[in-house]
Amino acid sequence: MAYYKMPDQQWLWNVFQRVDTDRSDAINANELQSALSNGTWKPFNPETVRLMIGMFDKDNSGTINFEEFAQLWRYVNDWLNCFRSFDRDNSGSIDQNELKQALTTFGYRLTDQFYNILMRKFDRETKGSINFDDFIQLCVQLQSLTSAFRVHDQDMDGWINISYEQFLTLVFNVCVK
Repeated sequence: MAYYKMPDQQWLWNVFQRVDTDRSDAINANELQSALSNGTWKPFNPETVRLMIGMFDKDNSGTINFEEFAQLWRYVNDWLNCFRSFDRDNSGSIDQNELKQALTTFGYRLTDQFYNILMRKFDRETKGSINFDDFIQLCVQLQSLTSAFRVHDQDMDGWINISYEQFLTLVFNVCVK
């Protein structure tokens, strides 16, 4: 597996300037989406782009500055290396078996029924596999939900007892931003 080497600052600044089409010294979701490729020559899923902007937008401006862009660049490339390591057949997408291998490696123990749900939700092209951008979205959402669950799982046994409203609060705080 080829590991990503962070480009020099000047090269990354040139990329940032090309992406910042309105010359605002900040990149919005539309600009970022046009700059990212999911490996299929189609733009990134808009929801994944919004999720990533939200993760790196430290001042809550709805945009990312150069420093935040550099962090996002590293993050996307780390995910790309991860994605490629599980794309065993080099198809450019992750099928259900490859997804199961990835999530098992990450420590998740999930049923085949749950993997079917994940495939239905994140296989946007209904081709039996998940593109790179959707893989990022799936992993980030799964991690966010797991972290929110663990807040309530005091004894770490995989079970929580919460009210319906607590459940809705947990899900909406994680998935609806």
